[in-house]
Amino acid sequence: MERLIFHVDVNSAYLSWEAAKRVAAGEEDIRLIPSAIGGDREKRTGIILAKSIAAKKYGVKTGEPVGMALRKCPELVLYRPDFLLYQRNSAAFMAVCAKYAPVVEKYSIDECFLDMTGTGRIYPDPIAIAHKIKDEIRDTLGFTVNVGIGSNKLLAKMASDFEKPDKVHTLFSEEIEQKLWPLPIGELFTVGHATEERLKRVCIRTIGDLAKLTQEDAMSILGVKWGLQLHRFANGMDESPVLEEREEAKGYSVSTTLEEDVVEKEQAKQILLALADSVSARMRTDHVNAFCVAVAIRANDFKNRSHQRKLEEATDITAEIYRVAVELFEELWDGKTPLRLLGIALNDIDRDGCVQQGLFSNEKKEKARKLDRTVDSLRERFGSKSIVLGANYRSDINVGKKYQAQAEERARQKAKSDNVNEE
Repeated sequence: MERLIFHVDVNSAYLSWEAAKRVAAGEEDIRLIPSAIGGDREKRTGIILAKSIAAKKYGVKTGEPVGMALRKCPELVLYRPDFLLYQRNSAAFMAVCAKYAPVVEKYSIDECFLDMTGTGRIYPDPIAIAHKIKDEIRDTLGFTVNVGIGSNKLLAKMASDFEKPDKVHTLFSEEIEQKLWPLPIGELFTVGHATEERLKRVCIRTIGDLAKLTQEDAMSILGVKWGLQLHRFANGMDESPVLEEREEAKGYSVSTTLEEDVVEKEQAKQILLALADSVSARMRTDHVNAFCVAVAIRANDFKNRSHQRKLEEATDITAEIYRVAVELFEELWDGKTPLRLLGIALNDIDRDGCVQQGLFSNEKKEKARKLDRTVDSLRERFGSKSIVLGANYRSDINVGKKYQAQAEERARQKAKSDNVNEE
């Protein structure tokens, strides 16, 4: 039986999810104006995580510093990342997909694979059911997706990257020569800038150019393993299965896939801080702690890598989780390979709801716990974006009353502003 795979990819996920929330509240659609997610406009710090089509026309790029983006587009409207919002929307669109597919594999927070093999009697027209899934997500959740249809995961993913947004595309084996081979070599899945330039130096400019090489020639240019893999991809070959997420002991995780590579350590650390903040807050909401912190990365070689560390004491403190995450990341990343995904997972969950204390109180930890509780409380009262951890939030958990006072003052100012607007 020929395989039938769908790849569902949210269009500009972070920006779309922020836009959908604002449209539902009666505000303007930020997808229609020059806008972006990430960073601080006033301080001109941070990086762009996602941008609108209107911002892209000004040359704004995902992964670039906010200051550079503002020079290109002074009227750019910036919004803080909200990973709790992203997690809710991610779960919602994947729940729609699970209504139609026997097996769903979460590939990242904003994309998943559906194995539709053998569903022909239920859904005789795969293109029609893909449209139905796409339209249901748009009409019920308020954001758009692309659906790629192919005979394996690679072809489905490549198809979903064709014209956007809100589209369905096919890329079956018999369509490879017509649809895949004419594309620039840089558009082949997993081909980064360095590989693209190496191939162009030997006059390989399209995916078809690479596909028509012998395997031996491809391996001589790119190395045995990498050359063989890219040659197979160029010919549309991929046997990897769609893997349904197995039920495991409950843990807490969050990951983010960037549209463009992360190549600077400070960029990665800023993202890790936001992830640690999000995942630890979810854990505190459930009144549990974790004995294990894990960090995962995906480089542009299409491979996931992860490290984990067992802790002597279970924790729910953002600063501790961030500190360990940074240490794991620095052990994991070579500092050179461009990154496409970063994630943090908290496992080995302690559900007793209590934290073991030593013979002597750790004043720094108590201050950090009080800060986390204060931030959680203020976010619950005034919204998830009322408090955003910045660069001055350090991993040595040297935090205290100063940060609590700053957090409370920001929330008071926001509440005062909201009251004025209501009046």
